[in-house]
Amino acid sequence: MFTLRPEDFSFTGSGLSRPECIVAEQDGTLWVSDNRGAITRIAPNGDQQLLGHMGGKPNGMTMADDGSFLMANIALRAFYNVTRDGKERPFLDSLDGQPVGAANFVERDRLGRLWLSVSSRLENHLRALERDVPDGYVILIDDEGPRIVADGLLFTNEVRLDAEMRWLYMAETRGGRVSRAPILSDGSLGPCEVFGPDPIFEGALIDGIRFDVDGNLWVTEITRNRLYIIAPDATVHLVFEDPGGTILDHPSSLTFAGPDLKTVHVGGLGQSRLATFRVQSAGVAPAHWT
Repeated sequence: MFTLRPEDFSFTGSGLSRPECIVAEQDGTLWVSDNRGAITRIAPNGDQQLLGHMGGKPNGMTMADDGSFLMANIALRAFYNVTRDGKERPFLDSLDGQPVGAANFVERDRLGRLWLSVSSRLENHLRALERDVPDGYVILIDDEGPRIVADGLLFTNEVRLDAEMRWLYMAETRGGRVSRAPILSDGSLGPCEVFGPDPIFEGALIDGIRFDVDGNLWVTEITRNRLYIIAPDATVHLVFEDPGGTILDHPSSLTFAGPDLKTVHVGGLGQSRLATFRVQSAGVAPAHWT
């Protein structure tokens, strides 16, 4: 199974602030959430441009079909659209007459559906990391509008679909685990189950998840600065750990990039640059590549 050494890493970007999430384009451009504004664009030649004035804590994001970005802001408790020239507007801050809560992540699938995660309904969402508060949930937005399709989760974080779009996988940060549920024909979800160890280890706080083409689910863990792979048979493998935080500092997400989707960039809550390495198995192409 694939493992990494410190010398396998290089670094991308500089001066970033809380680069939690990364979106890669086919031409090599990277778009990175950055709480100095909203998003930093890193051009293929390394030039950087900060966009927006959102503030708060810009979190997980995806690219919309028009090339703009759909972004969660966990501190501002809303989901935003951010254009490429930095204009911002909320597109969802309440549902069923109630505030959405701690907005965390947005995923778009090949059918154009949006899957939004909310970590907690608590006014201070950090309390849901200190004790079990099963109030995290997932919103689906499709032709029928927004609706809750999963609830009762322990601090919902990144959510991903498998390559066949048969399952929705959900990182439960407080639970230290990944859960999944089958996607039914109308977009609703079947019964939820844990995928892999429960938890990955005692006290684990997992954050980001992403599939490669071999069906391995890559997982970031923030307390011990670890990267894991959960194989298709649900066995887990430790890829890398960095207790001192010199390369990974609270790793929050990873993105496959490059023309062959074999370059991986890792963002982290304490990092000012992206940790970068090469892999053997390509990542699953995101919706905006297809």
